[in-house]
Amino acid sequence: MASLSARLRAYFATGGYDRAEERTLVRKIDFFILTFCCLSYFLNYLDRSNLANAYVSGMKEDLGFTGNQLNEINTCFTVGYVIGQIPSNLSLHYVKPRNFFPFMMVIWAGLTMVTASVHSPQAIMAIRFFQGIAESSTFVGTHYILGSWYTERELGKRSGIFTASGLAGTMIGGFIQSGIYSSMNGRHGLSGWRWLFIIDGIITLPVAVYGYFLFPDTPATTTAFYLSKVERELAVERVTPPVDDISDSSTSPPTSTPSPTENKPIVGATSPSSSPSSPVLTWAFAKSVLTSHEWWGFVILWIIAGETESFSSNSLLSLYMKASPPLSTTTTSPPTTKPRYTIPQLNNYPTGVPAVGIVSTLFWATLTDFLAGKRYLVGYFIGTTGVVTSAMILAAEHGRFGEPFGDKSISVVFGAYYWAGAVYACQATFFAWANDAMRVGREPVFRSVVLAGMNLGSNAVNAWWSILFYGAGMAPWFERGMYAMIATSIALAIWTAGLSYMTVRAEKKRARDVGMFRDLDAEAPR
Repeated sequence: MASLSARLRAYFATGGYDRAEERTLVRKIDFFILTFCCLSYFLNYLDRSNLANAYVSGMKEDLGFTGNQLNEINTCFTVGYVIGQIPSNLSLHYVKPRNFFPFMMVIWAGLTMVTASVHSPQAIMAIRFFQGIAESSTFVGTHYILGSWYTERELGKRSGIFTASGLAGTMIGGFIQSGIYSSMNGRHGLSGWRWLFIIDGIITLPVAVYGYFLFPDTPATTTAFYLSKVERELAVERVTPPVDDISDSSTSPPTSTPSPTENKPIVGATSPSSSPSSPVLTWAFAKSVLTSHEWWGFVILWIIAGETESFSSNSLLSLYMKASPPLSTTTTSPPTTKPRYTIPQLNNYPTGVPAVGIVSTLFWATLTDFLAGKRYLVGYFIGTTGVVTSAMILAAEHGRFGEPFGDKSISVVFGAYYWAGAVYACQATFFAWANDAMRVGREPVFRSVVLAGMNLGSNAVNAWWSILFYGAGMAPWFERGMYAMIATSIALAIWTAGLSYMTVRAEKKRARDVGMFRDLDAEAPR
């Protein structure tokens, strides 16, 4: 127990480093990287979730929404988001991240504020398309940056903290909208939901300024004033694999005599932070990516896993509540009806979903760090969660717990949606898994394209998946979506098992290649 306690203290106190310089370095980059990235993602998700908050807070009625127009707006955003994925991550190799990230934030902040002036759903569709392009830089770009600065034993926790910050934006967005609606609705002739977009845009701008002056770029390119020369060199050294670990599974073992410095780091050899040494946009590079097991394995993994988040990403609990039948009021004559949920309740009750997501994300990110990077375990947990929560909602719909809108059935539905928030854990762990799998033997730009491809694939499918299975017109039960969730959850568990086998096989091949490398070294004349 004492040993475990010591490990926990070392893990959470940024301890366990042999050199004081490394401990100081990690604390510095934790502060400057995580504060900017987490604030950026918090605001990113605050903006996305607040569209649904605005929808249930008067925007639907003010703009005359009909049918699945809310889903169509989300699809327009997703199309822009998909288009921006790979170009955004490639841009990080040619434009300093401390310039690129804040610039994109200013764009999406401006578009958010413009949304307050719209008078039709179609106008929001156009704005959200360009907003999707701007916001595409944040998620996969940050995962690339985290993989560039942090080692395998550090990455899970940081990825979890980053992902949790986005969920915090979703959770707090409901409370913010509730407060704005109560205090500012009608002020200066503007509805509360319009003030929400104005305030969202304004609070984004200071974070962009902070990033421009203090974000440290990548280890190989950083000029941050708060990092000494020794710390900059250490930043590169600690994420550069030793020669024992460098082996590209797609190439044959080296035929030349190796250097006798076999246990020393080769700075810049395959550093996750270096710039591309040759032109990237070539057919040879594209072929190397598209024929790799990392591309197909992790892209398809995230396509499937991304759809297990549909309960939360499509705000299904909010739509369930909004579409619930009204309550009858018998104290008046004649009897009247009133909405089952008030506007504050419509905004506040769904915050339990991201709250569960935050706890689940941090738990699994930390646990997989302690389990030596066994990130695949989350796939089995998510698969089980998706099957069980979908079955609970279907059972409630079909009267297995009494009347579909009786107290017991409503409690089951709320419990299912809250539990389903736990699937957000796969964001941090699966992107950390991909970073770990490509840390050795792959160029940084290869890793950045695969990470972007994961989110591209997921959002490309989600652009039509949400309309087909989770359209607003299907509320409150989304029966078709429940069966789709069961199918994707089972598929996720199966694909996770196959991909974990492939990654282990690739690691063993690299180990064999390293063994052959050493044999050549032993046979070389001295």
